[in-house]
Order: sequence, then structure tokens, then C-alpha cells
Amino acid sequence: MAKLKTSVAEMVEKARAGIAEISTDEGIAMLGDPNVLIVDIRDVRERQRDGYIPGSFHCPRGMVEFWVDPQSPYYKEVFGEDRKFVFHCASGWRSALTVATLQEMGFEAAHLEKGFSDWKKQGGPVEFRENPKS
Repeated sequence: MAKLKTSVAEMVEKARAGIAEISTDEGIAMLGDPNVLIVDIRDVRERQRDGYIPGSFHCPRGMVEFWVDPQSPYYKEVFGEDRKFVFHCASGWRSALTVATLQEMGFEAAHLEKGFSDWKKQGGPVEFRENPKS
């Protein structure tokens, strides 16, 4: 087995030290604010299985940098809006790394510190699609 120079836990810890983190309570309070967009970077299967935050925008983790960059052929206009962007994953690890990368690109964002699992645990609203195949 290859020995890694840096563990993912160390990478997440380093990322968290330099980014804005939003607590679950703060995130729930932001829900419905038209100046805030919650961005879900979880896999589509996680959203189908576990639900999602109402009004959240789904941006798969593998596409984030491409969708945010106006020079990319995959750019999504939503990321050009004048809003506060709060990214989240299931536990806050992927979103911490994502937001740290976006900061390197010059894109301002925050992340939901403990992720969607804590959102659900704290009683935050959750939606499910009625017909996941559509």
C-alpha cells in the first residue's frame, strides 16, 4: 500500500482553516433568503436517497470548477449572480475542499460546516422528488 504524503483529513483541516464556515443553525436561518444560494455538491444518488435542502441548486462535485468559471464551456449563469453561495455535501469534507479550491480561483463562497447529515439531524427542512426518474 502506498503511503500518502498528506491524508484527506489533513487536507480538510487545512481547507477549513482558510474558508468561511456556516453552522447548521445559520444555514437553516438563511433558507428562503433570495440573496443566498445553497449549492448541493453531493452525488445525484445521495439526493435521491436522502433528500435535499428545499431550493438548493445541484452542482455535482466533479463539475463545480467548470460550472463556476466564466471561461469554461460548461459555465452556469447562476454562478454569476450577486448572491452568497453556501456549498454543502453530506458531512462537510467535500464542501470544505471545494470552497478552498473556489477561493483559489477567486470565487467567494462558504460551506455548511457539518453538511447535510447534520442539517437533517437538526430538523432542517428536506424535500424529495416525487418522481426520481423524471
